[in-house]
Amino acid sequence: MKETIHPQEIAPQQRIKDFNEVVGLYTEEEALAEAARCLQCKNPTCSEGCPVGIDIKKFIFQITRKEYAQAYLTIRQKNNFPSICGRVCPAEYQCRRACVLTKKGEPFASKNAINIHFLERFLGDYGIKNTIDVPIRQQEHLKRCKVAVVGSGPAGLCCAGELARQGVQVTVFESLHRAGGVLCYGIPPFRLPVDILDVEIEYIKKLGVEIITDSIIGQIKTIPDLWDEGYSAIFLGLGAGVPTFLGIPGENLCNVYSANEFLTRVNLMNAYKFPHYATPVNIGKQMVVIGGGNTAMDAARVALRLQSIAGYAPSVKILYRRTEIEMPARRLEIHHAREEGIQFEFLTQPVAFKGSQGYIEKAICQRCELGVPDSSGRRRPLAIAGSEFEIPCEGAILAVGLKANQVLLRVTPELSTDTHGDITVDPDSMQTSIPGVYAGGDIVGGEGTVIEAMGMAKKAARAILEYLKK
Repeated sequence: MKETIHPQEIAPQQRIKDFNEVVGLYTEEEALAEAARCLQCKNPTCSEGCPVGIDIKKFIFQITRKEYAQAYLTIRQKNNFPSICGRVCPAEYQCRRACVLTKKGEPFASKNAINIHFLERFLGDYGIKNTIDVPIRQQEHLKRCKVAVVGSGPAGLCCAGELARQGVQVTVFESLHRAGGVLCYGIPPFRLPVDILDVEIEYIKKLGVEIITDSIIGQIKTIPDLWDEGYSAIFLGLGAGVPTFLGIPGENLCNVYSANEFLTRVNLMNAYKFPHYATPVNIGKQMVVIGGGNTAMDAARVALRLQSIAGYAPSVKILYRRTEIEMPARRLEIHHAREEGIQFEFLTQPVAFKGSQGYIEKAICQRCELGVPDSSGRRRPLAIAGSEFEIPCEGAILAVGLKANQVLLRVTPELSTDTHGDITVDPDSMQTSIPGVYAGGDIVGGEGTVIEAMGMAKKAARAILEYLKK
């Protein structure tokens, strides 16, 4: 078996100076060589690892035959955004982990597993560059049907695209001034370039989808208002945009950010281009990021770049209360963070922030040890008495989870929710407690991946089409 082929990357000391994309695109020769490594298994388990069920075996075989347009369309049969997913999907937990070249029981994909996500990205960008249109399967009896989609994140855009290709009139309501949801405000340009996202959104618009921004459903309109306006069904892709805090002393000090605010300022409002954009963000010479997920990695790598741009010697530490093996972040992002000089303090949790004149100056931390597994299946971190120590810092970013936004839920008491405030749905149809109202993405079951949100949206779209036919 030939060695795995990886695309070129910008050198760490160069890439921390700007927000350009880190991982390069496969050349045609690299894509062909990596595709040739696929065993073309009789029972391709890789597709079972994909939340939307892409026919991975087929599109890789088409690459080996240089049938790039056909391979692109094979992906688009199941995945609306291959250029996006090929960049941000946690393949090491999903399709690559299910590859037969990964040994059973391994928590992550083997180094020998096929780089399915990079091949998908190669095809996604090929489709964009060559303007390959996906066939529209319009059904005449659906043309008079109107569906409202609340939220333009991955779930909302995916559901809108699925319905529009069947001829349904779809209107997407987005609360922010730009469409894209977490794809726009939560993922830095060095992982997902803005122009790639814009092209994918424009494709959705070409299908006839209308996207109305600056529209907070729950304030300017309610669900009854949408019914009154003639919508036959509603999909809620509200996401989870309310930050979680630690509840420790000093959280209200200046320069203590939630990761949500920090990344939104930088990604959506171009704070990294200040003063060309009037969105300042304070950055310290020493920064700490609390958390172990992809959001924590993104926040740390953004902070490092802002330090570099400001002329500081980069100094960012990630504090995580478990060990590296329990970190939910992508292995690739952890690797990139470490390459760029970010330090990791494992088995460490902050218990307070202290400062003077209202500004943070240090984090008071405590060492932890791992106990028995908790509800997540990971071993529970237990604080070690008397292990307190200080970490100097001029800024802290909290990336410890997000909760559901309650704006719409507060004015819609008939929407059933769970103990976490997430919308409950029928798992087979994604229908909520209100007939004709469906939901998917992070608003259902908490934070997940882009491709998982799309999987729920596609399931909801199928159910909505059946509902409309009735």
